[in-house]
Amino acid sequence: MNRLTRLLTFGVAVGAFAALAVVPVAAQDTCCQGGTIIEGNFGGDVASTNPIIASDTASQRIVSLLYPGLLGVDPDKAVIAPNEPGAVAKDWTVSADGKTYTFNLRTDLTWTDGTPITSADVIYAWKAIQAGANGIVDTPASFIIDSTGATGVKDVTAPDDHTIVVTFNSAECTALSYAAALTPVPSHIMPTDLSQLNDWEGNLDPKVTAGPFNFGEFRPGEQVSLVANPDFKDALNGVVVPSGYIYKNVPDQNVLVEQFLAGETNLVDSPPVARRADIAATDAQVYKYPGNAWDYLSFNLADPSNPQNAYDDKGNPIDQGHHPLFGDVKVRQAIAHAVDVDSIIKAAVFGEGTRMASGIIPASWAYDKALTPITFDLDLANSMLTDAGWIDDDNDPSTPRVAKGAMYAPDGTKFEFTLYTNEGNTRRTAIGTLVQDELSQIGIKVDFQTIDFNTLLDIMNSQTFDAIILGWRSGYPDDPDQTQLFTPASDVVGSGSDFTSYNNPKFNDLNTQAKTVAGCAPEDRAPLYGQMQKILQDDVPYVWLFAQNGEYDAGANVQGFDPRPSNLLWNVDTWSVKTP
Repeated sequence: MNRLTRLLTFGVAVGAFAALAVVPVAAQDTCCQGGTIIEGNFGGDVASTNPIIASDTASQRIVSLLYPGLLGVDPDKAVIAPNEPGAVAKDWTVSADGKTYTFNLRTDLTWTDGTPITSADVIYAWKAIQAGANGIVDTPASFIIDSTGATGVKDVTAPDDHTIVVTFNSAECTALSYAAALTPVPSHIMPTDLSQLNDWEGNLDPKVTAGPFNFGEFRPGEQVSLVANPDFKDALNGVVVPSGYIYKNVPDQNVLVEQFLAGETNLVDSPPVARRADIAATDAQVYKYPGNAWDYLSFNLADPSNPQNAYDDKGNPIDQGHHPLFGDVKVRQAIAHAVDVDSIIKAAVFGEGTRMASGIIPASWAYDKALTPITFDLDLANSMLTDAGWIDDDNDPSTPRVAKGAMYAPDGTKFEFTLYTNEGNTRRTAIGTLVQDELSQIGIKVDFQTIDFNTLLDIMNSQTFDAIILGWRSGYPDDPDQTQLFTPASDVVGSGSDFTSYNNPKFNDLNTQAKTVAGCAPEDRAPLYGQMQKILQDDVPYVWLFAQNGEYDAGANVQGFDPRPSNLLWNVDTWSVKTP
């Protein structure tokens, strides 16, 4: 399934299934006889199967199999393209000023209850995203709306049942990826009152869908089961071959591999690097690619006791206060110097990762190769903390420093905080343990906790945390636009991806320039992203860690397995699982 994505691994995923399709009627006799695909999932329960709300990797895996997207991607070129099967829009035109995109929708698609898919289903998504920008709906797609009106989507209209017009505030290189956030949903069965959407019963029990699979059941703590959709029009071979798809919960990454080796599952996305040799030693099918998933340690920059959106509903900035520890950039810089990322890469992923200097992955065309990562320097870290007003008052580095003239913390405040990550992820547990030990050496006490993934997302989205270790899976196709992660357009309590409340006016201006470059040539956009990477590195809203090398694995008995980089399931409807 080809979907345009940026996920939290966990983020937002927008896009569409894409493949070439022919639908011969005679082929229906062979439908759904290809066995069951079983993928292990160590990320915790699916949080939502509603495309508007789903933001984490587990949820988006299921969404990608149940719903079409507005736009599709050519799987070989990895670019958004017209006439891609599985996409509701067949093609589009662009106005002379580059601000208006008119999408022509297909007329042959229906939801599983027989209702035609129309422009009303796209308009519903747009209204939900608008509500999300006002904090009403928990959607990560609210970043496509710029409350200042300078960039982003201005309006979406439907002149008729099969036409969608998306108007932008400016001509933007990111226009298609932003438009793809308008994932069609079955509006005829969804709440008319959008304030009810967050708790709608269909979020975890979708009765009406339109993907290659239909929803079967969700057993919390166990699995999500899907069954083949015999009426899916865009199957590569004319029919959906596998009979079902099971997304099976496992407690941790080691169990994930053990069950795969035992044949209890037959598909793994990003196995732990410590066990990749075990998989390679079998007859499993292994596909390696430059990774687009990356881990980070993020700081809450705002007052966690009083979370606020970046802007009010009129686009005016709101005073968000400051985190008593991390509101001071000198403190964040000191911590970045105290974390030995190279050692973490060796210990946590056995060298199977590429260090990041800033917020763009090394595999991206916009990555600044000249920007060197922050150095590991404990002496400098100690000195910077002292200069920032955090002193070692008892000459004992094993006890927490205390504030004396700190920027935002009252004198006498101990330097201690809670660091969260998701349980079951052995890589992030190793990262957190190492960070806890390293920071103890400079007088910082870290209460490191691994907790349920969905509970962690709630804490993160509520912006009540101190610091978090998590990961993003960068966009597919690759576009280095930073609006979603690091601009106030996405700083919305409850749903926004800028949950650190990072806001740098110069960075925001460069981001706008980078997505509005005339002609959108990568070589013209890249220098602007280079400047942005340096600003992010200096401001340290995250401690930049590493991008993990990518790998997909399928059992030897899985036929049709043919992934592309960052695109595992583009042809999943052709797969079959041979039974002994």
